[in-house]
Amino acid sequence: MTRTSRRLLASGLLVALIAGGVAAYYFSTDTRAKESRKGAGKGPAAVPVSVATVVQESIPVRLQAIGNVEAYQTVAVKARVDGQIVAVNFKEGQAVKKNEVLFRIDPRPYEAVLRQAEANALRDRAARDQARSQEKRYQELLQKNFVSKEAYAQFRTNAETAEATAKASQAALENARLNLEYCTILSPLDGYVGKVLLQAGNMVRANDVNPLVVINQVRPIYVNFAIPEQNLPEVRKYQGQSPLPVDVVPTDPSMPRPSGRLIFIDNAVDPSTGTIRLRAQFENEDAILWPGQFVNVSMQLYERADAIVVPAQALQTGPQGQYVYVIGEDSLAQVRKVMVERADGERAIVSGVEKGERVVTQGQLRLGPKTRVQIAKPAAEPS
Repeated sequence: MTRTSRRLLASGLLVALIAGGVAAYYFSTDTRAKESRKGAGKGPAAVPVSVATVVQESIPVRLQAIGNVEAYQTVAVKARVDGQIVAVNFKEGQAVKKNEVLFRIDPRPYEAVLRQAEANALRDRAARDQARSQEKRYQELLQKNFVSKEAYAQFRTNAETAEATAKASQAALENARLNLEYCTILSPLDGYVGKVLLQAGNMVRANDVNPLVVINQVRPIYVNFAIPEQNLPEVRKYQGQSPLPVDVVPTDPSMPRPSGRLIFIDNAVDPSTGTIRLRAQFENEDAILWPGQFVNVSMQLYERADAIVVPAQALQTGPQGQYVYVIGEDSLAQVRKVMVERADGERAIVSGVEKGERVVTQGQLRLGPKTRVQIAKPAAEPS
């Protein structure tokens, strides 16, 4: 191939000499130019996004925490006399009422002691009456000078001694009656019993280390939780105005949401965690809350009127702080810096956007300033 032919081929023109004539063929070596000409007049594809409308409404300002449920009262039931358990009158885990019989201890030894104490008390009361009678008669004789003062003093001493002996016998009688009553162990409160630690037939000692059973009162019930110390001034401020409502937020939305009130603020901040302990009381009529449970707690401080609210998932974080993507009427995304005053679960109170504006809630990763978007329609709910 000659130098002229190579030059013509490089420029895209190939001249072929054919017998009887000349034919010219043109080849384009710039395929990008062809593609650009084919796509001329078309812009970049719109980015599909989901949006939500900025609303202005009154919204409760809340503090969220993890709480632990605690029984209103817990009683470890113990025996007050020694003996053998002859009856257990409840099933483990059942609800019991105050003064309901729980255990019975063999009462026969204490019945015998009671009868003996009754007899001793009768004997000592008779001796006391006799000594009083003698002391009275000798007092009359002393007034007539028929006996000496020393003789009368002896009878007076005998009467006082008999009086003291009678009182001691009466005290022993009352103690014997109490011990017999202690053979029947009653529930001290309304609540739920736990596992029976000593069954019928076992011997029990008074005030033993291990209880017979533990009873928890769950109506009402406490929920303990902690908040950061930064929120303490706010809590004390609004607690002084009215009792603060506290809710337990169930993990299952179909479950009821128990409501209570704040009743206690601890007197010191825990320096190891920087939190302060609070306690709320719930009526718990349906026994939804159970001692030892861990629950999500939401405490309302006050109602914020005319708050600008956006979904929390619309918030993005960049080098200069938090921002959202606002979609204008021209379907172009605009970056708008916002100040978040408070986040409450799935919503956030912000400033920097206006009521009625649309903010992107899904698809932010593909967006930038002036990016054209296509708003996705919400999926139809299954029938």
